[in-house]
Amino acid sequence: MDSMMNDLNSPHSMGTTIIGVTYDGGVILGADSRTSTGLYVANRASDKITQLTDNVYLCRSGSAADSQIVSDYVRHFLHQHTMQLGQPATVKVAANLIRMLSYNNKNMLQTGLIVGGWDKYEGGKIYGIPLGGTIVEQPFAIGGSGSTYLYGFFDQEWKDRMTKDEAEKLVVKAVSLAIARDGASGGVVRTVIINSEGVTRNFYPGDTLPLWHEELPPQNSLLDILSSSSSPDPMVS
Repeated sequence: MDSMMNDLNSPHSMGTTIIGVTYDGGVILGADSRTSTGLYVANRASDKITQLTDNVYLCRSGSAADSQIVSDYVRHFLHQHTMQLGQPATVKVAANLIRMLSYNNKNMLQTGLIVGGWDKYEGGKIYGIPLGGTIVEQPFAIGGSGSTYLYGFFDQEWKDRMTKDEAEKLVVKAVSLAIARDGASGGVVRTVIINSEGVTRNFYPGDTLPLWHEELPPQNSLLDILSSSSSPDPMVS
């Protein structure tokens, strides 16, 4: 009983996989959909890509409560900024607002974020804002527990000035790899494409994702598994 209470009172591990990639003309953000509380999956179809403005989106990892309150504050400030200036905020302005909130509250927040968007001044931009409030502009950014399995993959697969289709395939493939390797990542893959033409959201169910080494194909039920396996011949006395 004591060990069970210790498990309940211990800090919960929070995992996810978030990705932001630039391509020739815009950016693509991607994420899995599993929200975990330790070993318990609290939500298997959550949306971790949050809209801040019409042209800027945010990928959230770490504590869901912390990342949601940061995104709510930043959305409010950007709305005021847009009304005062009469034009949409740039990606850099949004990223620096998040950086300021994350840095000023670094002792209380447990969240890593990726900001991506497009504006008429600098085009598509990706900013990584990890724990502590550092801000780094990057051609691509990965975060969450699943990112551990993706650094070598991106070193191999990333290339500059990709087309939109190439970049989206890379994001979906990377998230599916993280889902296969990371127990805290799972569910479906969501992507958001942001460019001069606007925003496009795409959804990839789990049974459409590529399978990796030693992964079993998706099954609808235990009966499907039993019916697909070869049954031994009955014993005859």
